[in-house]
Amino acid sequence: MKRLFALLFTVLLAACAAQAPLPVGLPTLALPSQWHVEREQAGQREDALLIVQREDSALRWSMMDPLGIPQARQRLVDGQWQADGLLPPNPQARELFAALLFALTPEAELARRYPEARQQGMLRQLGTRWVVDYRAAPRLELQLPGGLHYRISPLDQGNRP
Repeated sequence: MKRLFALLFTVLLAACAAQAPLPVGLPTLALPSQWHVEREQAGQREDALLIVQREDSALRWSMMDPLGIPQARQRLVDGQWQADGLLPPNPQARELFAALLFALTPEAELARRYPEARQQGMLRQLGTRWVVDYRAAPRLELQLPGGLHYRISPLDQGNRP
């Protein structure tokens, strides 16, 4: 029993350590916003629609496949992710949402919101975890852990980082 408890505790600690970084306070964003998300990994490509909207002091993130079937829904409330609806947890989507929040943070707020972040020209990064490339603006590209690559394009005009 002690071994099981120790194993569960270790797994819990590892899960907490692996959580995607979040900003110190929410950055100024033009919301609601809609995004076309192209996900690439190991030569396979998937498309999705992502909608980000403000709800009181929370941010709601909703991702759907091209047919409109929900893939992930999360709310960012007081610096913590919460499930929104009955969808199962989707750690890759949560990582994408956190990385996109980082990418959309205005440059003037970057040092305050993400003290470890670096921006040089059209590239921004948070350690070795995330790299954002703005060279094809208004589209941006994200490199995430595990070989995930995203191309994210605005579907409306209020989304300039």
